[in-house]
Amino acid sequence: MRFLTLGLALTSLTSAALVQRKVSYDGFKVYRINVGENRDQLAKVVSSLKLATWKGKVATSDVVDLMVGPTQIEAFEKSTVELDTKLMHDDLGLSIAQEQDFPVYAAAAAPNATWFNGYHPIADHIQFLKDLAAAYPNNAEVVVAGKSVEGRDITGIHIWGSGGKGSQKGIVWHGTVHAREWITNMVVEYAAYTLLTSADPTISSFKNKYDFYIFPIVNPDGFAYTQTTDRMWRKNRQTTPSTSCVGRDINRNWPNQWSQRGGASTSPCAEDYKGPSAGDGVETKVLKAQLDSIAADKGVKLYMDIHSYSQLWMYPYGYTCSGTIPEAALYSQLASGAVNAIASVHGTAYTAGPICTTIYQVSGDSVDYAYQVAKAEFSMTVELRDTGRYGFILPAEQIKPTAEEMWAGLAYVLGNMP
Repeated sequence: MRFLTLGLALTSLTSAALVQRKVSYDGFKVYRINVGENRDQLAKVVSSLKLATWKGKVATSDVVDLMVGPTQIEAFEKSTVELDTKLMHDDLGLSIAQEQDFPVYAAAAAPNATWFNGYHPIADHIQFLKDLAAAYPNNAEVVVAGKSVEGRDITGIHIWGSGGKGSQKGIVWHGTVHAREWITNMVVEYAAYTLLTSADPTISSFKNKYDFYIFPIVNPDGFAYTQTTDRMWRKNRQTTPSTSCVGRDINRNWPNQWSQRGGASTSPCAEDYKGPSAGDGVETKVLKAQLDSIAADKGVKLYMDIHSYSQLWMYPYGYTCSGTIPEAALYSQLASGAVNAIASVHGTAYTAGPICTTIYQVSGDSVDYAYQVAKAEFSMTVELRDTGRYGFILPAEQIKPTAEEMWAGLAYVLGNMP
């Protein structure tokens, strides 16, 4: 869900004409700035150097994470001597290279926990879901919600319990909405893996109570693009007439509260571009139709959109910071319980609260749509590890602990929803 405005120095990276050229981040640095009383100064630096923002908004956020290219570093450091600055990545290209040392995936009789030892190519993710469903045919099947812009299947796994498939209200989880947030698909897959492999009677009760529709990668084109061409790509790969800039943010494109000032960008080149019209994103249409179908059948008990990074557990509203949902007290209780459950595993601290006031304003997002239109009883989103040491390039050794603690939070919500 991170907000990113690409500057002129990176405009060529989003050009449709150059999509086959591998983007190098060798020598790039990522800095964290504690804004304090220096907001105007920081705004001038970001504007003059055309810097890309990983996290936060210069105009409103207390903390901003900036990506700085090799030719900009000297000028940036001279301009920020008086600012509270911390180095996150000394060489982003090196961090990416270490992250992309993919392990070989070869399923045994059934997938096992070694899957979570590293990140994987998109084809392996699809095979993992197929192998997982094949190992538990009485409780799972692979499902395809529809096709992406480039014709890839938007693949998920449907998990059910003793009542048979489709007999209970739906739990819907989405991962990798934003392509560069690789940790999200691993966490969502860990949740599916745990539901099917655990012998814990409490976890079995979740399957017997709900039908789970779990989609680890809902933006397959963008995710594939991060692996072949540009690791920092965020949007889908849909073209827009009259511009060479590619993609729209499919979490600003849902046809609900779509055109709210301050909640998304109207610029096709911006990373949070909302699209030319509400719900026109190819993936948005597919995901909306699938969510609507579940809602019209047995109903949606819980919708969750999994993102990174910042360590937050949030709920509606995103589109407004002044409105409060009628169930705010109950949502707050569930979110606080989830945060406590997360902390009990590895000591990781999350913050709970409404989307708009906890992170920033987000319009046309899936969580508000699920709550207001699909009438999900509960609709939430999380920002996974970390809070800024590694950001989007989270080391592989943190996959399993991140997944373990997030499962504890998910299990808390599953066990405590009235």
